[in-house]
Amino acid sequence: MATAKVSKTSKWFLNKTLRLSLHRRRSKSSSTSTSPESLPSPPHKSSKRPHEEMKEVFRYFDGDKDGKISALELRAYFGSIGEYMSHEDAQLVINELDSDGDSMLDYQDFLKLMKVDNSDNDDLKNAFEMFEFEKGSGCITPKGLQMMLNRLGDAKSYEECVAMIRVYDIDGNGVLDFHEFHQMMA
Repeated sequence: MATAKVSKTSKWFLNKTLRLSLHRRRSKSSSTSTSPESLPSPPHKSSKRPHEEMKEVFRYFDGDKDGKISALELRAYFGSIGEYMSHEDAQLVINELDSDGDSMLDYQDFLKLMKVDNSDNDDLKNAFEMFEFEKGSGCITPKGLQMMLNRLGDAKSYEECVAMIRVYDIDGNGVLDFHEFHQMMA
């Protein structure tokens, strides 16, 4: 039954992860303060190993650097990138993933949240399929991205969606295939 709860949390989080990933590419912030208004952006893609990158991302969420992420820190991070997260949603995420009962996420809990386990791409595939304009096409078009963002309450123009896709479009064909989407979400 615990996997159903994690799945529910992951689905909520995947909707937000697209915006997190897009924010990573747009942001140029390099502040070292930990207030919500000045939290630094997650690191851009680098030659670091995935584990090192995840540790770095964890540190961005962990505003007070105590090695744990509280509901307040989770909300503060999302707020710093313009994404509202209610206290109830933050607490739900923490309660469902907290392995030691302290109402906070340690690094191992955070890894569960971020779905680092590459053997389970089902949630990522489901998220990808949600953005496909033509179901089964195997690509996310600017129109598909625009429609899904509108459904999520983040209205964007077609031109903005073209620009968002261009950031992750490795082969330059104007759409995102699953591999490019996977890279964006990593």
